[in-house]
Amino acid sequence: MTQGEIAQVQAHLRKQFGNPRIVVAAPKQRGGSIELRIGDEFIGTVHRDSEDGEVSYAIQIVVLGEDLAQIN
Repeated sequence: MTQGEIAQVQAHLRKQFGNPRIVVAAPKQRGGSIELRIGDEFIGTVHRDSEDGEVSYAIQIVVLGEDLAQIN
């Protein structure tokens, strides 16, 4: 993903979820995953897909079992 795409996806997610703390961050090393964060908390990754001339972005959200235990 380009820096422009990252900025657009981030702006869209912030507007869609009403949360200005959402951050879509470029990977620190070449070939790494684009990270989705809320503040300092890692939420998941963003993937770009281009098929038949159409571009889409998929988000894979990670929920750790240890995080669920903290809710109870």
